[in-house]
Amino acid sequence: MNIRDRLQEMYPDVPLLFMIEEVFDKAIIGVSERIGDEPSVAYDYDKVIEANIEMGMSYEEAIEYFSVNQIGAYMGEHTPVFITKLDEE
Repeated sequence: MNIRDRLQEMYPDVPLLFMIEEVFDKAIIGVSERIGDEPSVAYDYDKVIEANIEMGMSYEEAIEYFSVNQIGAYMGEHTPVFITKLDEE
């Protein structure tokens, strides 16, 4: 079962997918939930940037696009979160 199917099965009445292009599916790391907020998809920041680059952007373009159109976009109560993972030492 792919990540889209799993999300649909777990949250059948919640429109969780923010980025509809399948290239971003590999950046999904889970679902964010907390009291007072609706669930939202959690994306790995670095993997989103990598996906932007795969779509033909330079690194600088990918960062700018992310800042304006992805993390900078409010999509309602299910707006996704973007996680910056810390390296384990």
